[in-house]
Amino acid sequence: MPTLSLGGSGLTLQDAAAVLAGKVDRVEVPSAARQRIQRARKTLEQILASDRTVYGVNTGFGKLSNQRIAADELLELQENLIRSHAVGVGGALPVSVARLALALRIQALAKGFSGVTVELVQFLAEMFNRGVVPVIPEQGSVGASGDLAPLAHLALVVMGEGSAWLVSPANGEPAVSKPLPGRQALRKVGLAPYRLQPKEGLSLINGTQISCALLADAAVRARNLATVADIAVTMTLEATKSSLRPFDPRLHETRPHPGQAISAANVRHLMEGSEILPSHANCSKVQDAYSIRCSPQVHGTFRDGLAYVQAVVEREMNSATDNPLVFAETGEVLSGGNFHGQPLALAADLLAAAATNLAGISERRVENLVNPDLSGLPGFLTPKPGLNSGMMLVQVLAAALTSENKVLSHPAGVDSIPTSGNREDHVSMSTHAARKVRQVIQNTTRVLACELLCAAQGLEFLKPLRPGRGAEAAYRHLRRRIAPLDHDRTLHPDLIAVAEMIEDGSLLEAVRKVCPQLQ
Repeated sequence: MPTLSLGGSGLTLQDAAAVLAGKVDRVEVPSAARQRIQRARKTLEQILASDRTVYGVNTGFGKLSNQRIAADELLELQENLIRSHAVGVGGALPVSVARLALALRIQALAKGFSGVTVELVQFLAEMFNRGVVPVIPEQGSVGASGDLAPLAHLALVVMGEGSAWLVSPANGEPAVSKPLPGRQALRKVGLAPYRLQPKEGLSLINGTQISCALLADAAVRARNLATVADIAVTMTLEATKSSLRPFDPRLHETRPHPGQAISAANVRHLMEGSEILPSHANCSKVQDAYSIRCSPQVHGTFRDGLAYVQAVVEREMNSATDNPLVFAETGEVLSGGNFHGQPLALAADLLAAAATNLAGISERRVENLVNPDLSGLPGFLTPKPGLNSGMMLVQVLAAALTSENKVLSHPAGVDSIPTSGNREDHVSMSTHAARKVRQVIQNTTRVLACELLCAAQGLEFLKPLRPGRGAEAAYRHLRRRIAPLDHDRTLHPDLIAVAEMIEDGSLLEAVRKVCPQLQ
């Protein structure tokens, strides 16, 4: 996907993933979108010519909206807005997320309700295509009136101020060692600073594109975790000689949540051909721990929650979220609240809670693996416990990450604090919610890496019996980079390697080669 069309509709999470991965080297605004933009701009200009008062166009902002601005000060009004609102602090957003935010800002303006000029939208597209990515501090937005502060830093670069990365359009990677001043970055790619026209500054910063880009990044990173968790529990089930009965399809037909049924089916497919399963057919165990037999219910809930989050993100990526909006068909300019980030805040909080539960149940399975009283395997999965501590601290790591997730799962979207002289008296905190869910997803990925590492080690003690085809494919893929644990060694590189296999999709790809029906 070298070129991405930004026409105001039709963007998917897969498109966002392509931008985040640096697989989109240019964007284009189709002619139909340009025509819509021109119609809305013409409508706005006609309204201005009639001397009507329009919020944010010839008035002040927020609490100052009752201040009328003279015609000869309208351009200065927009520039002052950007400069005064660029108060962001903290670390900069990742370049990939900032680049996606730029693309999403173009997409929102391309819907044709913002009243901006075609020239502004084309300028933003040229910034993307020539590799100019604004440096955007991550703190400063409360997620209503849009992501004002961070988007103001994006807009500064349009004006030739602020700072920006120069990236290679071919892969989205920085082409310079550090950010450049905005004017210098534009000059290096043959662009001159753009002079904002009436309403254009407001249209650049009234929107949810920072929250949306952050949540899209988290959702992209989360897409494969449910299936990876199914692989992990299958390996654990095999290593601990647990029962396949809780995964019987008849059970899940009686409670037809779609994710639950998919998870149970995945485990059944992964265990096909198992030599371990029949070896304990007549054992004395009646029921296994909840972390194993209830895994379809928990993994499936994560899967269903992620489907909701994806739907919210895709709707938001294709929405007009600034204020006021121009309706060319009727000649009206309507003020409303599409900039309020509550849909994104709720989705981010939901994803954080779902991922925290995915990590929590995985951590309990790690305990089942390393604890000899539960697993029937050597203590901490080492052939010589006592002299060696084996995977004792792998469980401690999983516990630490899971506990951190619990703190990060406190919902941000239930918080609000009045701003702008109490004019903006309810805000969403969507940016906070989206920022922290990215950390939850990373932590959950690492907890699953802990389980996979321990489960692979557990299978060593059951040889020559072989697990099911899918579980064995995962085991063999892990063993390509990680040797069995015969004696204590530094496990940090092993854990990083497993996490990378999850993140780059190679583990899932290896399993799907022998288990193509995996969902």
